[in-house]
Amino acid sequence: MAKTETLFPILDSNPLVGLARTAAGAELDSTGCLTEYRPLPSRSIVNKTVSKRGLPFTHAINPYRGCEFGCRYCYARYTHEFLELQPDEFERKIYFKQNAAWLLKQELQRLKPGTEIAIGTATDSYQPLERKLGITRSLLEVFAQTGGFKLSIITKSALITRDLDVLKNVARANQLSVSITVTTTDRRLARILEPRAPRPDLRIKALAELRTAGIRAGVNCAPLLPGITDLRSSIDAVASAAAAAGACYMFAGALFLKPCSLPTFFAFVREHFPQQLAAYERRYGSSAFVSAEYRKRMQELVESIRAKYKLGSRYLPNSDYQDAFVDDMPFGEAQPWLPFAQVSSL
Repeated sequence: MAKTETLFPILDSNPLVGLARTAAGAELDSTGCLTEYRPLPSRSIVNKTVSKRGLPFTHAINPYRGCEFGCRYCYARYTHEFLELQPDEFERKIYFKQNAAWLLKQELQRLKPGTEIAIGTATDSYQPLERKLGITRSLLEVFAQTGGFKLSIITKSALITRDLDVLKNVARANQLSVSITVTTTDRRLARILEPRAPRPDLRIKALAELRTAGIRAGVNCAPLLPGITDLRSSIDAVASAAAAAGACYMFAGALFLKPCSLPTFFAFVREHFPQQLAAYERRYGSSAFVSAEYRKRMQELVESIRAKYKLGSRYLPNSDYQDAFVDDMPFGEAQPWLPFAQVSSL
């Protein structure tokens, strides 16, 4: 058999290494809506998080890389940089992790009971591809058989109701909370802000179905976009819908704008809210975070609305974590605290 290795590595046409090279070599699985889907060989599915910010979990699971929902503010676009891809490819090139359930079975054996694991911190575990592949469901089936963990799931997708049967089993064997992200109840705004995510009313309906099934669930009203979705009327509308659906809690956080996400989001503002562009350039031009003054003002506003609708803490009574408004721990479709967490592998 002819030797296919190059005799001159320095001239190799594919100089990528590690995960980036693996991704570049992944064969095309299928396409849809101008999106490519490719398998990604993985050695691990549970990633350990390390942060100085006191995360309410120690491990994270992301069955996919990239997210088709295309949310304009998504901070997780930076994760495609590890694949040597551009941030705008985050919603067009989706990678799915192979052998996820098998990997999870092996890795759970090495984790202590009570370990806090978050599902969907950097990409939505119920994005469209999940309907076909069922990777997230396969992971839940493992948790249903291996109990004793503290699990949280965050998603924008109503597809999660497909798994009500297995979620009930997961909740019996583990401590489970499901957070549905609803940034706004305005359908028109949601469509241009989160182009391919399910409508807000469908998310609220999914929340109601989760609660009817006995699943502990609440709403993530984030990110709060200054001058766009941070008005009392907007947050109140989300809280009202959440309460009507039987939500156990609501939490919120202001927009966190990483450099990789800034061009995409500013383009959105420039097109749809041009009067707000100068304010955003001032606010986020030198920092990804909002000011302490804005954070305090929003905290007071959110807390008053939560009290109005009697929406409780997202943490259970025996949790070590305090429920708080956190603008420096964003909750995107990604999944929340990851920008501040160092993970062994995404």
